[in-house]
Amino acid sequence: MTYKPNNCLIWAEIPVSDLTAATTFYAGVTGMDLQLNTDMGPEPIAIFTYQEPGVSLHLFQGTPAPRGIGNRVHLNSEGKLEDTMGRVEKAGGKVMSPAIELPDGRFFYAEDPDGNSIGFFEPK
Repeated sequence: MTYKPNNCLIWAEIPVSDLTAATTFYAGVTGMDLQLNTDMGPEPIAIFTYQEPGVSLHLFQGTPAPRGIGNRVHLNSEGKLEDTMGRVEKAGGKVMSPAIELPDGRFFYAEDPDGNSIGFFEPK
């Protein structure tokens, strides 16, 4: 197999128990705007705004996987990683790891108020 797309991920979804509360949490933690959309299916979703061309994700009203089960997405966030950690805690989430260094930046693991496991990334 030699298929090598520009982006392996084309879209992601995060299930949340309260769309309004989750939109407030993610906007406050990442510094990104989220746009409520009612035209992309039977239920409203909150889409993370992004520069095109690009890859994004959305929140939807659903049942989050039990803690420790399910996929994990890593999100860009505004500013220094330590500031993002503080915003996670202040907004009702949990920081689950210290900053982890990578060649291209660093990240940490967190849980949102629904228990979804999320990575937050700061590029170099």
